[in-house]
Amino acid sequence: MRRNGRDMAAGVGMRGLGRQSGALKRKLQSPQGNPPVKRKRKLSINTFGKSATEAERREEGSSSQKPVPKKQLTDKRNESQKNKPFIKTSSLFKNNPDIPEIHRKEVQQVQENVFTTDSFSQLDLHPHLISTINNVLNICSMTSVQKQTIPVLLQGRDALVRSQTGSGKTLAYGIPLVQSLQGMESKIQRSDGPYALVLVPTRELALQSFDTIQKLLKPFTWIVPGVLMGGEKRKSEKARLRKGINILISTPGRLVDHIKSTECIHFHRTQWLIIDEADRILDLGFEKDVAVILNALNAEREARQNVLLSATLTEGVTRLADISLNDPVSISIADEIQKVPEPASQTDREASSSSNCMEQENFAVPETLQQYVMVVPSKLRLVTLAAFILQKCKFEKRHKMIIFFSSCEQVEFYHELLVKVLSGGSESEQPGRSSLSSGSLRFLRLHGDMEQEERTEVFQEFLKSKTGILLCTDVAARGLDLPQVTWIVQYNAPASPAEYIHRIGRTARIGCRGSSLLVLAPSEAGYVSLLASHKINVSELKMEKVLACLMKDDRFRLHRPGSKKSCGKNPQEVRERATVLQTKFENHVHSSEGNVRWAKKALQSFLCAYTTYPRDLKHIFHIKSLHLGHVAKSFGLRDAPQNLTALPTAGSKRKTKPKPKRSDPSANLEV
Repeated sequence: MRRNGRDMAAGVGMRGLGRQSGALKRKLQSPQGNPPVKRKRKLSINTFGKSATEAERREEGSSSQKPVPKKQLTDKRNESQKNKPFIKTSSLFKNNPDIPEIHRKEVQQVQENVFTTDSFSQLDLHPHLISTINNVLNICSMTSVQKQTIPVLLQGRDALVRSQTGSGKTLAYGIPLVQSLQGMESKIQRSDGPYALVLVPTRELALQSFDTIQKLLKPFTWIVPGVLMGGEKRKSEKARLRKGINILISTPGRLVDHIKSTECIHFHRTQWLIIDEADRILDLGFEKDVAVILNALNAEREARQNVLLSATLTEGVTRLADISLNDPVSISIADEIQKVPEPASQTDREASSSSNCMEQENFAVPETLQQYVMVVPSKLRLVTLAAFILQKCKFEKRHKMIIFFSSCEQVEFYHELLVKVLSGGSESEQPGRSSLSSGSLRFLRLHGDMEQEERTEVFQEFLKSKTGILLCTDVAARGLDLPQVTWIVQYNAPASPAEYIHRIGRTARIGCRGSSLLVLAPSEAGYVSLLASHKINVSELKMEKVLACLMKDDRFRLHRPGSKKSCGKNPQEVRERATVLQTKFENHVHSSEGNVRWAKKALQSFLCAYTTYPRDLKHIFHIKSLHLGHVAKSFGLRDAPQNLTALPTAGSKRKTKPKPKRSDPSANLEV
């Protein structure tokens, strides 16, 4: 039986071989040289690669006149289409508004001579204090504001001090304050309570001022400084007040809280009142709190020395000076070189009418600060920002950058998005990555909705680091001395030239060099004329130049079969790489429903902030001039979202206000 089975199999095999020989014979005898119709078969997608290879081999062995089947050409074309990357954002560079020419007239900027040749030893100061300034703070010569302010305060006079940001105003009041207190006839006791009260607008500035005063007091250990601010435990603050604080540094909201609820706080020995960054204190809505503090001070002791310091002089600051200062010496460092020319064009006249505070107040900027503006269509804002970060913080020398946004939700959203896409994931998830990981691009965030412990940690970390990118709201715009910051980016335009000055004041401090970039939409180009009317010069930076740096990063290369690596700056390839980068952002946003909701909340917070620009800037910043679909692209959304008003924002956890303050609301700064 086994032999019969083998014989039958052999017979079947011989018959199969005969059929194959017959088919080959018929094929060779065919006059057209084409395979019979019945040999044609439909190629499946899964076996296409193998079948096509076999077909090509058969074609090579046959006549050169033999045409390629249409079906095979179609399948090859489909396969090549399949190998190409699918780009969903091909319209990134289509239907954008024209970028207008920036017509700006050269204006003579107001300059301040920051440094002088005078040393602190020329002043009548305690030798130990001079030694501390020279050896602990490593400062040998006075700045202009210090040279003019310190002698006035040593005489016991009240003073209204106006000087540019980063000019050394903290030491201008700190040095005479310490000199005065250490030289008192009856030695100060901790239990005496506050001899000096320093008011500052933000928690971060309170910590920074406390650190500076603490260093000045190093030789005078019997004088105890202390800080009160929102976010800290009231119980521990009350305990410190009971023990005694001689130099009390506080934010207005928290101090009013203690005035109303802490019995042990008193001011009957208070001899100094210092209001630092007075314009910012008023901007944040603390005017009523300052009035409560003044009433509490006057109720216990009216005779004291008062100092008010500000980088800008607004109507509110002037009003505050009237009620808090007694026959003050006015100190203004800015040396105005030329008077404001009359605006000639209609655009300039509109910009000119936008300043309703101080009749065209002019602002002093550091001589070492270079200011740029870049006009970017809404759809391209996100990829342009990312390209700028890569250019400055990866491809060029190591930079330290601060990026300002108009809301806390935007800071949170863009921080997460940039970490995931540019750094390849959160640092804790991928600690071993190099090149573009946390070692090269270190993103931090700072805003008023963060817990105080986290805010302090981030502030200290960025303060000590040599590189990094800090995404923040205007909570970091005033008074903070952050060393080695080389770039300030204003992703959302500030509500006033004064706010612009304070933001860029985080760089080019005390004679160091720095640069700033203002990002505007085409409809916002008139803001440049407004700045020029306040003697602020900005140079234009082209968007195309920034996007061209994407050619240095092959992660955003559009891979094509057989394509060679490009070394040039082909505009078409630059656009393709920008589109690939935008696709990466959109893919991350649309990878989950939670990410999409987060993007929509950030977009809504941006639109809410946009509606709060002052009335006299509505011709530049009007909500109706925005294309919602284009703006949505800058948040990684593929389409304009619907029913935005129904989306809760992060700020809705707190008490909502009918018209929230622009940028960082005061509610974010105090508890």
